[in-house]
Amino acid sequence: MSFKQKLQQKRAILVPGAPNALAARVITDLGFEAIYVTGAGVTNMSLGLPDLSFVDLTQIVQHTMAIRNVTDLPLVVDADTGFGNAVNVAHTVRMLERAGASAIQIEDQKMPKRCGHFAGKELITSQEMAAKVRAAVDARRSEELLIIARTDARATEGFQAALDRATRYVEAGADLIFIEAPESEDEVRRIPAALPVPQLVNLVVGGRTPIFDQAELAEIGFAMALYANVALQGAILGMQNALGALARDGRMDEDGALVASFAERQRLVRKSHYDELERRYAT
Repeated sequence: MSFKQKLQQKRAILVPGAPNALAARVITDLGFEAIYVTGAGVTNMSLGLPDLSFVDLTQIVQHTMAIRNVTDLPLVVDADTGFGNAVNVAHTVRMLERAGASAIQIEDQKMPKRCGHFAGKELITSQEMAAKVRAAVDARRSEELLIIARTDARATEGFQAALDRATRYVEAGADLIFIEAPESEDEVRRIPAALPVPQLVNLVVGGRTPIFDQAELAEIGFAMALYANVALQGAILGMQNALGALARDGRMDEDGALVASFAERQRLVRKSHYDELERRYAT
């Protein structure tokens, strides 16, 4: 069954974010069905900077290629604003499709864009965003590549305006809709019934949107439940705990409460596979 068909089932597929290829290996290893290539995660993990438009298309393409190299799972790629106008969006879609994206998300913020749960966001007009959506749809080579239109209007224009914008983006050809940062349980519940295409909900740990469990989100009618930066936030805590212990104690043994074992680390990166290739070819 294709990713597109799975989303039509509206069972709130859990999609964790991967800030790098190692996180994608962990997500795949744990049995998830899809991966989100998170712009915020790439920015935080690779640059050590906040999600304020510091990554560019080349960096997102490189991360998508690296992640595609280690997993066959569908990749939902965060392309921010498409890195420019509608012409730039068409180029972005072509590049990310070649890099291995299964779905590409673009949003209606002005540059420089901000994390959807930050204050101070500004939007382009719905007309300009609809043109970007049309350009994205026209640029894709495969009908299996999904175009996700995100609106951040809830924070700046209100919930009804977000629904109105989303309707316009559906009319422009978006395959999925992402209304960012609804602020109440009632708003979350209203989204799937209001629009004719599948929806995703972004559940940010510590963010503005109330958390629902997967079964409840499926009952409401969401196709995808996005946890964009759980892996990143878990990694931060893990590094703080392990490095804090090293700083405190002056040594680090193979403590399963603090670090993965050396053997587990090699298993995740498939060291044995490359050992076999070396035995086979490196005479």
